[in-house]
This record gives sequence, structure tokens and C-alpha cells, in this order.
Amino acid sequence: MSKPTRTAVIIGAGPAGLTAALEFCRHSSIHPIVLEASDRIGGISCTIRHNGNCIDIGGHRFFSKSDRVMDWWMSIMPIEGREEKTDLLIQYQNQQRIVTKAPSSASSHLLNPIPNADCVMLVRPRKSRIYFMRSLLDYPLSFSRATFRLLGGRRTVLILISYLRSQLRQRRPEKSLEDFFINRFGQELYRSFFKSYTEKVWGVSCDKISAAWGAQRIKGLSLRTALLHFFNRLLAGKNSTDIRQKSSETSLIEEFLYPKYGPGQLWEHVSKLICHCGGEIRMGWKVTKLHVDIDSDGTARIVSLGALTPDGALETVHGDYFLSTMPVCELIRAIDVPAPPDVKAISDGLVYRDFITVGLLVDRLLITENDGSAVKDNWIYIQEPDVMVGRIQIFNNWSPHLVADPTKMWIGLEYFCYEADPLWKKSDTDLIRFAIDEVASIGILKSDEVRDSCVLRVPKAYPAYFGTYDRFDEIVRYMERYENLFLIGRNGMHKYNNQDHSMLTAMVAVENILTGVKSKQNIWEINTEQDFNQRKKV
Repeated sequence: MSKPTRTAVIIGAGPAGLTAALEFCRHSSIHPIVLEASDRIGGISCTIRHNGNCIDIGGHRFFSKSDRVMDWWMSIMPIEGREEKTDLLIQYQNQQRIVTKAPSSASSHLLNPIPNADCVMLVRPRKSRIYFMRSLLDYPLSFSRATFRLLGGRRTVLILISYLRSQLRQRRPEKSLEDFFINRFGQELYRSFFKSYTEKVWGVSCDKISAAWGAQRIKGLSLRTALLHFFNRLLAGKNSTDIRQKSSETSLIEEFLYPKYGPGQLWEHVSKLICHCGGEIRMGWKVTKLHVDIDSDGTARIVSLGALTPDGALETVHGDYFLSTMPVCELIRAIDVPAPPDVKAISDGLVYRDFITVGLLVDRLLITENDGSAVKDNWIYIQEPDVMVGRIQIFNNWSPHLVADPTKMWIGLEYFCYEADPLWKKSDTDLIRFAIDEVASIGILKSDEVRDSCVLRVPKAYPAYFGTYDRFDEIVRYMERYENLFLIGRNGMHKYNNQDHSMLTAMVAVENILTGVKSKQNIWEINTEQDFNQRKKV
């Protein structure tokens, strides 16, 4: 008799969940079932369509220090106009490694993953600046005449002196995000450019945020690395960029890959590949309960879960393996074996920052390049203290195909808040008016030149590094008892992962399952300051 097919139940159809499902399809006969509570594929990496224009929530550069992730992306969506094949794609073509339960036509579909000429990656230039004192400054800071002119001689000297002082007297131990920034940039630069924006994002002082946030989001960036990068680019010239840019810190890359119609295009295509292989993706299924079985030897396993379907019915889904990207606090509440009081208290004390994007279609922006042309930035950090908006995305510059009318500017104004805040509770109409008034007041646009608008709210967009986060390792140790439950992705691990880090957690989790590795330590080690820099060849 043939061996029964094993099933992996995956909670969430974001980058981590979909990566795990496709990895099961590509490398095993395990049947993946993805349960997604919303009606959107891709999680926060989805593409929102509004009146012919597309919004990329938060902005997603397709760049990674991991060859594995870069090759995975390009095996799904090759670079436009380039004929070379990635090592990963060649491997699939040579080995014909397709899941046995897939129909015969699936092989050609997976091994030639371009359904049409639009399913491609564009190579896009990276440019981001700071809007400070009603002017644009390079980010990370360059040392151009324009920078010196805006900062002025006195402030520039203070920046350099405070940086040198920080190198001579490092803050040890490095506990807070404030310590992290000052050790790498000095007091003056921290107060001028990092403090206000970071506190706008998180709503608390930098000295209340763990240094782990900087270790994961900024890593090796410092004033020294920014200086070296600036002078190296002057010497190397503008045409020397390798798309993998292994020698550059992530914040200093010159270009990145980007799906022609936004990140959701890639994840929507991945979902089609999963289904074509025989996997399942069930939209609108909200997980409410995880059922546990404890063996006589004390081993705990998840045996099934309960989920509400789109029509409100409660369904039970059985599985052999369970991978979760749902917020940790919700997961622990859903497990039908109550957590110990201290673990539950830590879980309930985890904090999430919520996110709002106000999309505006405008005739033009008042800020321009020096020659009067439209700004080239992907996003602009707003350092002005008199407004709440934290960042402005310019979708035209991510991909021109995100904008229906190329004569217009399609932008996203980003706000960071909590669901309990008055800003979150504003009606869409009031929020749009508030946002327009803010950017008009700081000279970004004219309010009477706005032609269309929309509002997107994303709860639990950013897992925070304060609250009970300093005891999160106790949750990690507790969850180890569930041997067939794997926490992956940003919210699944309460870890402010980039898209590539979330994908790597899924890849490693699947590897562990297929190779019989019981420990989950290698999953938790992904995107730590020490580990990820060592994984550039992964």
C-alpha cells in the first residue's frame, strides 16, 4: 500500500507562508494547505489596486544578501530583458524536481515560470532622501555640496565631533536603540535625523526600544560605512553596480529588483504555482483554535485546528505539520492547552504598531530635482516635527506600471499609530483631508491638485521591541514543546523581518521538516546581527 500523503497546514498567505507552501511542492510530496484570514494574497507584501493605480504597502525592495532568496525570486519571475538563467532555475530544469501528485502539465508551467511578458522583475534604481527644514537631504547622508550647504558649517562640525566622541566612548552595554544609534552616528546626527523619525514610527522614546531593532533593521550601517560607500562610488563610477551588491550594506544599495506590477504580482503568481502543484490556498479562513494531543511520554503535538470560513462556518483542518505566521499573542490564545500564567502575561504584553497609507493622485509635486524634473525618490523620510506623516512613497519611481496616467504622481503618505489612537479612528474622508493639509503645509503639494485618494489600514504591521519583548525568549522556549509547530515570518516570530528574512525562516522550517531536524534554533537565528551577516552565501 502507498504511504498516506502528509499534510502541512500553513497559517497566513504572506511571503513566509507562501514560500513554505511552494517549498513543500518543489521538494516533497507533503500537501500544503494555506489558510488566509483576509481576501489578499501576499500579506503586507500585497499589491492594492485602486482605480487603475497600484499601491505597495510599505515599499518592498526585492534585494537580499542571500543568494538563495535572490535565485528563488528570479526562478519565479526573471529579470526583464536578461537571458541568463539563475543557478536555481537551471537546477530545476536539469533535475525536473516536481511533486509527484502534480498533473503532467505542471512541469512545463513550473519550469517555464513566465505566463506572459509582464511577469518579470524590473531593475530599479534606489533613491531615498530626508525632508528636513523644507529641503531634501540624501539618505544615508552623502557629503555633497548640497548637504554641507543645508546643514551649515557649525552643524557639520558638531556632527563630526560628536561622531568621533562616540567612537572613543562607546555606550556599553548597548541596551537601547538610542545606544545603538549614538554608537554608530554620534549624538548630533542621532538627534537631528534618527530620533524624531524613529519615535514617530514607534510612538515611544528611543531609550525605551531594544537595541535589537537596530541590529535587525540597520545592521552594519554607520557614519563610517556611509562615508566609505560615498567615496567608493565616486571612485568606481555610476555604472559598476552588480545587482547582488554583496559588498554593500542593505541601506546603501544602488538598485534592486521589483515586480513590474508590484510585490503582490509575484506572490499572486506563487499562489497559482502552489495550486497548480496540487496545494491549496483557502482565502477568508480565520484560525480560531489549535488542538493539542499530548503523548504518554509528554510530547505535545498540534493535531488539527479550527477555522471560520468566509460563510461563518467552523471547520476543522487536520495536519501533520503546522506553520504559523499569525501574531504570537493570537496563536498562544488559540492553543487549547492554556499557557502558564507568566508565558501568557508576556504574550499579552507584546506590542504592535499599526500602519496607515493615504494614497493620493496629484498633478505634480512641488519638490523637484535640481533641473526641475520630477523627484526620483522611491520614498522620502519626513523629519519635520510639525506633521505626523512619517514617510512618503512615490509609486511612479518603484515602477512606472503602478500608475495608470504617467502625467500624474501617485504617492502614499505613511502614518504610524495604534488602533486606539484618534488618527486610526478618523473616517476615511477626514483622514484624507488631514493628510492633504499636512503635506500641503510643508510644501510637498498643492491641495487643489489632488485628483484621487484612498485609505489603507494595516493592523499589527510592526512587531515592537518594547512592552514585554525583553522576555520574549521565554515564549520561544515554551513553544519548543510543540514539536510539529513552526513559527515563521514577521508576526509569527514577533521579529521585524524584511521580506527575505521571512522567506528564509520558511525555507529553513521546511528543511527541518524534510530532514528530521527537531531543534528550531536555526530558524530563530535568521536575521540576528551576527548570524545573517555570516549567511551572505546561503
